[in-house]
Amino acid sequence: MPERNPTVTVASSRLLEDKVLLVSGGTQGLGAAIVRTAVDAGAHVVFSGRNTERGARLVDEFTDHETATVRFVATDLTDPAAAADSVAATVAEFGRIDCLVNAAGTTSRGTLIDTSPELFDEHVAVNLRAPFFTMQAAVTDMVGRGAPGAIVNIITMSSYGGQPFLAPYSATKAGLVGLTKNAAHAHRWDRVRINGINIGWTETEGEADIQKRFHGADDTWIDEANASVPMGKLGQPDEIADFVVFLLSDRSGVVTGSVIDWDQIVMGGFD
Repeated sequence: MPERNPTVTVASSRLLEDKVLLVSGGTQGLGAAIVRTAVDAGAHVVFSGRNTERGARLVDEFTDHETATVRFVATDLTDPAAAADSVAATVAEFGRIDCLVNAAGTTSRGTLIDTSPELFDEHVAVNLRAPFFTMQAAVTDMVGRGAPGAIVNIITMSSYGGQPFLAPYSATKAGLVGLTKNAAHAHRWDRVRINGINIGWTETEGEADIQKRFHGADDTWIDEANASVPMGKLGQPDEIADFVVFLLSDRSGVVTGSVIDWDQIVMGGFD
């Protein structure tokens, strides 16, 4: 991935100073980038995921950090109780939750024809049910304290329809768009802002694995992928993470209920 230039990051402005943030799916890829950027922006961060080894490695990155408080909570998001428990663990550690990012997701392939009930249920559990109950627990804490809060849901451009092999993924992420708008409307008077980001094709470890496992790609896949898109590169996790931090921060003002396309493909445009 291109080297990050710290002089142009929103984190340098400490936009989340002393905020308490939970990031679901924070052990790798975009989730891990959000953890790092939020720490640089001054937040105290709890992140969840199933891979305890990756979680421990990411926590270790901040061992010598002067101000960061970073915690990992092992969480199986297919269990709705575990999703809510990750919020409870955050509140137990810091006394509150100010911000939430739902970054976890599964992109296992399946078409309308070949998707099994088990695969469909897995997508519902991770991509839609887990964000629902994580948000429920977080908003309950915010409203109970009479405090403002901010939530960002990581969604996908595939929520517009997606490729044929992303049928359950597209369906559940489209549901997350609806949930984002519904919750934002319901809690605008509570000053809880809830927004989403439709990310496009992004360069992550998980995407590399997907390309090799499902599409027969080799280690040169990224060069071909970069050459195939208008800007000459796929989306970069650190750049998206900067935008997530901005949306969580007070600098994004009153914006709520927005689902913003982060991509170089313009929906509705035709050649």
